[in-house]
Amino acid sequence: MNMEDNNEVTAECVHEACDHGSGGERKSHHSDKTKSNLISRLNRIEGQIRGVKGLIDRDAYCDDVLNQIAAIQSALNSVGKLLLEGHMKSCVIERIQAGDDDVIDELLITVKKLMK
Repeated sequence: MNMEDNNEVTAECVHEACDHGSGGERKSHHSDKTKSNLISRLNRIEGQIRGVKGLIDRDAYCDDVLNQIAAIQSALNSVGKLLLEGHMKSCVIERIQAGDDDVIDELLITVKKLMK
């Protein structure tokens, strides 16, 4: 069972813009194509997780389960990289241009979390 995601999305289409909606709530505005791609990737990951649960339930060989877990982690990292790149190219730049340098500290905290 091959769990690699062969869909490639350019980071330019990940974020169109970030917005501080009413009440200061932060939101990003993904294009419909980007949102659909991200949801498809996450649905695939969700299916992979259900597959791992099935492997464990069927007492599958540990190495097979571990390989599937590695594939899931890779797929999640791929989604995270796309979102991070789009975030940096849109939201972070917009906030720096608006004089909000705190976004750099926020970004560093997020990158540290992603690298755990």
